[in-house]
Amino acid sequence: MVGIRDIAKKAEVSISTVSYALNNSPRVSEATRKRIQTIAQEMNYIPNMAGQNLRKQKTDIIAVYLSSYQGTFYSELLEGMNTKANELGFDLIVCSGKRAHLFLPQRLIDGILVIDMTYTDEELLKYADLKYPIVVLDRKLEHDNVKTVLLDNRTGSQAAVKDLIKKDVDKIYIISGPQKNYDSIERTKAAVEVAESEKIPYEIIVGNFDETSGYEAGSKIEIESWKKYGVFALNDEMALGIYNYMYENDIDIINQLIISGFDKNKVMQYLNPPIKSVYYSKYEWGAKAVTVLNDLIKEKETEDELIATYYGTN
Repeated sequence: MVGIRDIAKKAEVSISTVSYALNNSPRVSEATRKRIQTIAQEMNYIPNMAGQNLRKQKTDIIAVYLSSYQGTFYSELLEGMNTKANELGFDLIVCSGKRAHLFLPQRLIDGILVIDMTYTDEELLKYADLKYPIVVLDRKLEHDNVKTVLLDNRTGSQAAVKDLIKKDVDKIYIISGPQKNYDSIERTKAAVEVAESEKIPYEIIVGNFDETSGYEAGSKIEIESWKKYGVFALNDEMALGIYNYMYENDIDIINQLIISGFDKNKVMQYLNPPIKSVYYSKYEWGAKAVTVLNDLIKEKETEDELIATYYGTN
């Protein structure tokens, strides 16, 4: 690999002169700077970004950490993040896995966005204590260097259950996500509050926020022919799995079973009947998270944010 010593030898100048030229320092003339930069290009010189970043104390790179790439959920969220990051002068990288957690303390990135439960609270707070900027989208965390940009899980979930109750269902099944997942916990709480206040029988079946667990949950729903049931799946992947199970087993999805979801997956509108879902702007969620992280990085005053949720077919 070509280094600045090789460039200095070819250009017949000192190593310090090469360093000044490659960093556009005014300490060398424009002619010398252009000549050295041309030589570096001809020699296919690749600068040591880690060393440069260490000197500058910034990288202009931010990272988003995801626990999974499965499903259709992330595309719009990442588009919002990437567009806003570029607008603010950052490059965005997408990370997964524990070794990538070291990017922050190694100063390879300026800050992180987290929607990854493998990134523990303890680890995040440790980095926050070291004054690294962090924005979480999947939990509540109290620290001066951590901000939250969360969904309003409560409003959307309550609207979904109230709509099912208006359809005169005899019982509501709540299909939750992983038991330690923040969004699942908040949505379940909100759904249960409405069911209990309206004195509607309900049952919780634990899923895993994917289509397979939704299909399995569908097999656990006990249906009596003379009753009408409502199902609130806490994300659309599971709602689709439930729909497929009921369709394959000839359950009347129009008159006997009404399914609602959360996240507004576009495929839901093409089902027969279409499935109503809690919706929100994933693009706005991603863009807002990056805006808050930018403010943290630049040490501006910033607040936690809550992304509005709605319910229906819009």
